Amino acid sequence: MEGLFDNLLESKPVFKDKEVLRPSYTPSYLPHRRDQLNAIAIILVVALRGETPSNILVYGKTGTGKTACAKYVGRELTDVGASRGVPCNVAYINCEVVDTQYRVLAYLARQFDKDVPMTGWPTDHVYSQFIEALNAQAGSVIIILDELDKLVRKSGDDVLYNLSRINLELTNTRVSLIGISNDLKFTEYLDPRVRSSLAEEEIIFPPYDANQLRDILEERARLAFKEHALNPEVIPLCAALAAQEHGDARRALDLLRVSGEFAERVNADSVKEEHVRTAQMRIELNRVAEVVRTLPTQAKLVLYSIITLQQNGARSATTGEVNRVYETLCRQIELDVLTKRRITDLIMELDLLGIISTKVVSKGRYGRTKEISLSVPLDETFRVLLEDYRLEALDGTRFARRSVKESLF
Repeated sequence: MEGLFDNLLESKPVFKDKEVLRPSYTPSYLPHRRDQLNAIAIILVVALRGETPSNILVYGKTGTGKTACAKYVGRELTDVGASRGVPCNVAYINCEVVDTQYRVLAYLARQFDKDVPMTGWPTDHVYSQFIEALNAQAGSVIIILDELDKLVRKSGDDVLYNLSRINLELTNTRVSLIGISNDLKFTEYLDPRVRSSLAEEEIIFPPYDANQLRDILEERARLAFKEHALNPEVIPLCAALAAQEHGDARRALDLLRVSGEFAERVNADSVKEEHVRTAQMRIELNRVAEVVRTLPTQAKLVLYSIITLQQNGARSATTGEVNRVYETLCRQIELDVLTKRRITDLIMELDLLGIISTKVVSKGRYGRTKEISLSVPLDETFRVLLEDYRLEALDGTRFARRSVKESLF
């Protein structure tokens, strides 16, 4: 095994700086987001005058530049404040990772030099430490809460209630919030008092079109790739494929980066269309796995029922067939059986996620029914479902054939 890496190191890399294609990178130039940048800046500029900015809620689909714009404006605000002698601090939290009230408060306190453990203290003590940390500051503090809807769904709105009223307990500093969400309707989960104080200003980020994505990719590619490392068709293809996914710039950048990685692995001189197609298939499989892995158990079992029907020869399944198989599977693993109405809701949610597709068909005098078919690779999806310890007890071959026949006939 000597020289294991020698040949790999001798290959010519196509990248100059791959990191600029990752979501964690905040560019110095954000094409096609001038209006949104100005809208955020107009609200926050009052912090440089010693006033308290309004709270902001930023909405938009994944990959529309929400996080990058919020971080960019925050960085500019900090720099201008420092040059003018007006302290402005910005704290960023990803609420998909830091997803409880305790952890949010502890994380914020730690950002302001308080030695607070991430578990173990009473929440009110952590809150008092955070207040103490803020009062040791001066000027303004902007707290960016990314993926805010994930925090609210998991832990409720207590932390938002406290943060939106925190200025009443402060003497030396002023706090403003920027909440970022992919879900336009998540405020429906909030207490009316929280909603009124939090959503003082709302900014919508529309999806990018193919031409805008092309401009973004060209700007990043100039920094990421060596000269002549991309064939002319690569960027237009990546932009077109991402535009089909609701204008997701993050997906476009991932596609371009993974295409480059595949080109390097086969020691190609440049990135070609074939590398983009390979990358697209790999990313799609990874996306499916991630989405399926995070589904609730009941939704996984509904999806398992649809897959089981397809494994037994059904090109599509009706809602009634899925219900019958689902009930049989529930009894096998001793899981509570949901109502037919709730199963219909779960089927609709799977449809919205793009995991299945549904269509209403007429059965003549027997009325109408919904036909359901799988929209993702069967084997990969099935494998991910069986990672759930509650579902792994189901034998996907022997059990499926017997149970489906017993359920339907």
